[in-house]
Amino acid sequence: MLRKILQGLKNAILNKQNLFSLLAGLAMVFAYAPFSFWWLAIIALATWCIQINGHSTKQATQSSYFFGLGLFGAGISWVHVSIDQFGGMPLFASLFLMALLCAYLAIFPALSAFIAIKLSSDNRLNIWLLPSTWIATEWLRGWFLTGFPWLSIGYSQIDSPFAYLAPIIGEVGITFILMVIAVSICLVYSRQQLKAALSVIASSLLIVFISSHFIFTLETGETKKVALVQGNIAQELKWQPDNEWPTMLKYLDLTRQNYGADLFIWPESAVPAVEPLAGEFLELANSAAALNNSAIVTGILNYNFETKEYFNGLIVLGKKQLEDTEGSYYYPSSNRFYKHHLLPIGEFVPFQEWLRPIAPLFNLPKSSFSRGNYVQPNIMANGIQLAPLICFEIAFPEQLHANFHDSTDILLTVSNDAWFGTSHGPHQHMEIARMRALEFGRPLLRSTNTGITAAVDHNGKFIEKIPQFEQGVLTTNVPLVEGRTPFSLYQRYPTFIAAIMLILLIIVRKRTQVKL
Repeated sequence: MLRKILQGLKNAILNKQNLFSLLAGLAMVFAYAPFSFWWLAIIALATWCIQINGHSTKQATQSSYFFGLGLFGAGISWVHVSIDQFGGMPLFASLFLMALLCAYLAIFPALSAFIAIKLSSDNRLNIWLLPSTWIATEWLRGWFLTGFPWLSIGYSQIDSPFAYLAPIIGEVGITFILMVIAVSICLVYSRQQLKAALSVIASSLLIVFISSHFIFTLETGETKKVALVQGNIAQELKWQPDNEWPTMLKYLDLTRQNYGADLFIWPESAVPAVEPLAGEFLELANSAAALNNSAIVTGILNYNFETKEYFNGLIVLGKKQLEDTEGSYYYPSSNRFYKHHLLPIGEFVPFQEWLRPIAPLFNLPKSSFSRGNYVQPNIMANGIQLAPLICFEIAFPEQLHANFHDSTDILLTVSNDAWFGTSHGPHQHMEIARMRALEFGRPLLRSTNTGITAAVDHNGKFIEKIPQFEQGVLTTNVPLVEGRTPFSLYQRYPTFIAAIMLILLIIVRKRTQVKL
């Protein structure tokens, strides 16, 4: 039995279509930050489509699985850094867990091909169905088991002409358009349905060109001076009791050197003590900020002694409203935010009664949090209304939509990417944050422990940023804007409707036996 399995695996790997699909998936990593060869995404997708076009269920599904292995094997290799360096597991075990994660995520591209085949006639893949089924399985990937929507294709286009589509149809819409173009290129290469394929490519490019002329948000003329603090605290020192006060005083000293800003942002859990036990320091920072007519938004953990629950949160120190004179903070003030979308393993452990005894990976410091509410009020800091998201949450646009209002001034995200070292994970994280700014048409502030700390304008462009692994304070003026983008109003629904309509069109044509 084992011999047959190994032989089948060998045959699958040596299969030409599978090999080309794997290479196409591997190449996709270079379309994302920090490499940002955005055009490579189109070539890689088209290459994969060529390998599966017109093939049977087994071959197309298998090749799509290999494409997924390449995409996620190269694209999220940074996960291994946190497992290897901070998980306390042997190298073999950490590589095995990484491989297991990639094997799971590769199921979704394979599922997309499988569903497309089942909707096709004669169990042969109708490649036109792939954009719609891809969108469906990507939605499933972003929801199932709390969701992991990392490396969605549209993110790779943040610096491409396709970015003009983001305020209208969002990253998911860009993904759909790219898939449609890749399918069309595949058909042109195969000399099939040339007229339809070329028309689709031309129409897609025309849509991008027209979109570049739309303006949905305008600068009000008002700016806010902000200061983003990057402490660059080594992860292995962050939660050491002896390093608690030195860490907090470092952030306070960096802030004192830059008073004059309207708003200071400290990273996720910048204060390495639970809020009820950090009162002395918080009162000190609160008073200092208020006396200097400023506000500090900082990440901090809260512990409810009555319910015995931990929360990963943000609080405001100093001035809440412009007219405040003595500072707004008190414990437990309502002007706060608690993280809702927790990171598996890092912030909660599924099946913890079985997993925690296995390895230190499942017993990381502060890895048992409770969720904040899905919908929470924007936080107010010195008259600035902020829509906050913590770390991983920035990858979920629907959560931001639920908490976004006409009166929201700035998007805010804080993180601690020290877990991922010098890998490309933090760069991909920053890329996702920039897409949210472009989709919602608001400037975005991102403060992290080790980088990338940056201010981004409402067009998703960097205003200024601090290099990774450097201690520093980014001080800059951020222009405020007014207006709403279509995506901030209608989310993903136009793309979902387009995907459903494409499927219905193909099914109707099949039943009426009209060639596309």
